[in-house]
Amino acid sequence: MPVLPDVLELGLAVVFVGTAASRRSAEVGAPYAGPGNRFWDVLYAAGFTPRRLDPREFRDLPRYGIGLTGMAPEKVGNDDVLTRSDFDPAGVRAKIAYYAPRVVAFVGKRAAQEFFGKPRVEYGLQAERLGKTVFFVLPSPSGAARRYWDEAPWHALRAYIDQME
Repeated sequence: MPVLPDVLELGLAVVFVGTAASRRSAEVGAPYAGPGNRFWDVLYAAGFTPRRLDPREFRDLPRYGIGLTGMAPEKVGNDDVLTRSDFDPAGVRAKIAYYAPRVVAFVGKRAAQEFFGKPRVEYGLQAERLGKTVFFVLPSPSGAARRYWDEAPWHALRAYIDQME
């Protein structure tokens, strides 16, 4: 069973794909709930939401054209404790094919690496497509990834989505 539920609907502008739930997120039953996680802050700062949402409001994201899912939905923990067998790229690919969001944005390089089966990926727009869905890779907002944090790719994603409309 997934630790956290997916938030998916047809016709979303963007689906954010993380790796696994953090311990704090699993405890409270809400994604990106760790005290050092910047996810909700950057959604607001980049213009995805009109205000900073509380993690417990995650089920409201589709009203802003946003969905959520994870690459290791049955696991809890940071990327460094996850093994290749914890990830479900085929399951995520099936969800993307069914829901057909305009953009899939991987929240951190590890999620993208496991999805694409590549040892390295760069931030930003990717060459791969799935139907009409395009892919972005974003820096992880996790407090554990603080030294790699850069808000600019999140703003670039928002600008890309805006020019699609």
